[in-house]
Amino acid sequence: MSALAAVRSTCSGVRRVSIACSRRDLRAGAMANAQSFAAIAALRLQSLTSATPSSLSSTETLDRVPKVRSGCPSSPLFSSQSGPSGRSTAERYAYSTSSSALDLRSSFAIGGHGAASLRSSVLHPRVAQHRRAHRRAGHARADATVAEKEPSVGPAEKFEYQAEVSRLLDLIVHSLYSHPEVFLRELISNASDALDKLRFLSVTDASLLAGDPELEIRVKADKEAGTIEITDTGIGMTREELVESLGTIAQSGTAKFVQALKDNKEGSTENNLIGQFGVGFYSAFLVADKVTVTTKSPKSGAVWEWESVADSSSYTIKELPDAPELPRGTKVTLHLKPDCKFEYTEQQRVENLIRQYSQFISFPIYTWKELSRDKEVEEEVEVEGKDGEEKKTEKKKKTITEKYFDWDLINNTKPIWMRNPKDVSPADYNSFFKSTFNEFIDPAAHTHFSTEGEIEFRSLLYVPGIGPFNQEEIYNPKTKNIRLYVKRVFISDEFDGELFPRYLNFIKGVVDSNDLPLNVSREILQESRIVRIMKKRLVRKTFDMIDEIAKREKAEDYQSFWTNFGRNIKMGCIEDAGNHVRLAPLLRFYSNKGGDELVSLPQYLERMKPNQSSIYYLAADSLKSAKSAPFLEELEKKDFEVLFLVEPIDEVAITNLQSFKEKKFADISKEGLDLGEEVDKKKEEEKEKSYRLLCDWMKQKLGDRVAKVQVSNRISSSPCILVSGKFGWSANMERIMKAQAMGGDSSQLEFMKGRRILEINTDHPIIKDLNVAARDTPNNDKAANMVELLYETSLLTSGFSPENPSDFASRVYEMMALTVEDKRNEERAADEAVRLAQAKYGAGTAADASDSSTDEVVEPEVPSINEVVEPEVIESGDNDPWKS
Repeated sequence: MSALAAVRSTCSGVRRVSIACSRRDLRAGAMANAQSFAAIAALRLQSLTSATPSSLSSTETLDRVPKVRSGCPSSPLFSSQSGPSGRSTAERYAYSTSSSALDLRSSFAIGGHGAASLRSSVLHPRVAQHRRAHRRAGHARADATVAEKEPSVGPAEKFEYQAEVSRLLDLIVHSLYSHPEVFLRELISNASDALDKLRFLSVTDASLLAGDPELEIRVKADKEAGTIEITDTGIGMTREELVESLGTIAQSGTAKFVQALKDNKEGSTENNLIGQFGVGFYSAFLVADKVTVTTKSPKSGAVWEWESVADSSSYTIKELPDAPELPRGTKVTLHLKPDCKFEYTEQQRVENLIRQYSQFISFPIYTWKELSRDKEVEEEVEVEGKDGEEKKTEKKKKTITEKYFDWDLINNTKPIWMRNPKDVSPADYNSFFKSTFNEFIDPAAHTHFSTEGEIEFRSLLYVPGIGPFNQEEIYNPKTKNIRLYVKRVFISDEFDGELFPRYLNFIKGVVDSNDLPLNVSREILQESRIVRIMKKRLVRKTFDMIDEIAKREKAEDYQSFWTNFGRNIKMGCIEDAGNHVRLAPLLRFYSNKGGDELVSLPQYLERMKPNQSSIYYLAADSLKSAKSAPFLEELEKKDFEVLFLVEPIDEVAITNLQSFKEKKFADISKEGLDLGEEVDKKKEEEKEKSYRLLCDWMKQKLGDRVAKVQVSNRISSSPCILVSGKFGWSANMERIMKAQAMGGDSSQLEFMKGRRILEINTDHPIIKDLNVAARDTPNNDKAANMVELLYETSLLTSGFSPENPSDFASRVYEMMALTVEDKRNEERAADEAVRLAQAKYGAGTAADASDSSTDEVVEPEVPSINEVVEPEVIESGDNDPWKS
């Protein structure tokens, strides 16, 4: 057997060994694996030198290969014992063999690529290729060496998060809230929660109300002291509760109380409790550099005082044995910062904040303020005596205005949306609307509803009786018309599409919910599925309210609504594709049949012709321009109704709608107008054939200014019109886009304009004359000039702007000059006729002719502008009218 055959036999034996061993038994280091293969090869070569090839069988070869066992480091193949030279037996065999017989170092050397190269050289080529593919794919190698046992891992330790309290308070105070004024909302909300807790607990323990049964909140601002006090007669706090509630950031006593109610299955009062985050109290440091809390709980007779200063991580608590009279409840005293003293001790400012944020709190809120009252007093007045008597002193009564300080109720307006709609009168709704939104006109409509299920909320929405004075408010995303309350506490009135889409920003009203997802500052409404459901229901109720106005017998009501808010509805057609079905019936337009009355799309469909396939419309810059447009000629002749879109937003809205009740909208100023009638195809083909030469000739004269010239089916009295391409801008849209700040004559504008199409009226005499000229004298300059003038005139009548006004004016002046010259030629011809008559018939006859011509001035017949003059029969040759 040759050396090469011996190596192949060795490879086959190694493959059988690899298959016989399990994957688990072959996990070891790369060097050990290389050594084992080197030993196998060395033993095989040793057999080649000591025995004949025929004396060795494959079975003997396998028997002489040491068995590899997992977890048996004493195996000869993995032994670290070395001979005198410092190498293992396998290495000595691999390196001592003569290179002339077989160069093992080139195939089995461990250096360079290591065990991988050795293994690939020994294995069968297909097996090596398969294993290299697995290695590239990231698979574990089946012939990996025995892995070392991982060290054992000890048990993990658990740690609590730590916080730098002063830094955390600074973040809460200065980074959480947008407006410092919200401190009053938060503190009044805390007072309301304390009163609600007491009211609930007093149901089972009436002694809690002993001594002071009134549940109220009092706010007192002191300019001289620079303080503001918020006092409630609620549940108060014990020393332990002070530490737990005020000494622990994000520990909400209200949330804990609500959880206790849930655990006891008594959670019906959860909707009345406001607090949930446990940080609202610290908003006091927005305006105060020191906060003092004096409290007394009916559970204990002690009065405790909690005090802390801004930018501090500590607080103090002490008992007040000689405290002023505080039967029950809590008083929070804010020592205002120097820059806040003037603003938040101003009585009117404090009252406005209470009305804004806490107007609808369930408990009465009083402020300490200066009041005045009329008072009758007696005063002594000296009265002159009668007949020299002495003066008398009499007592007379008079009325004086007396000023005094007392507690004044602020939140006297009740949340009308919390009542049953059956119990609220129209006058109550109107009064609430005017007082809440500072309106002076009754609303056009209102809707009062509540929803239950996935989300529970109450709402009262209004359609104002008058539109905004500033038209910019139509597109203003923040109109502050929707006031959001959570448990009757005002949260925000600044929304940008979260609760209502922008186009409905004219709707005014309140929305009150108990479980809206708010951020910690209670100022921002977080995006969630609940908010999307709420928005959908609010929009649906709004459409129902507008539909009710549209269906009233008094048509003037919806006319007034459309005048005030029609543009908002059109904006909805552009922005809200999902509500097109609700928006489209609310649209109103003028038409060629409606006169001064507006037409709705349902009314248009009722008046459509049986053969009419589309809803026709024409966009123009004014109603007058639309009514006189040449596009209407054939449609009015066939008694079709056409809607007039006269506001810039109209065409965009209709384009976004695309169709209404399966009837598509069709712009009569664009190509491809289908009049829905059967035509005589043979007759139309003959007409197009007879005017094909004229169309091609006019297209050649006009060049790229038009896409093509074709016979029209929409005009009957005008000689020609220009229509827009099917996918290009109409004349009205082009005018609007040019007027935009970023419009201009840009490449995009030119692309969207597209190339226009000139349509000709084959029944008009000018077109008939031009048809003759195109056939007989195509190079006639006068005819070419007429084509230019027709094109520029059609630009104007079709709503476009002239491309070169000066050239257009020059052509008009030239035509006027020709008209004047023709008139002079006629006069010269008449004078020549008189002269010839004098020469022929004598002076008398000429004088008679002259007198008759003087007495009777015969004016040449000039056709009116609107009169269609049939041309005379024109023959080519000397009688050609276009021949100069």
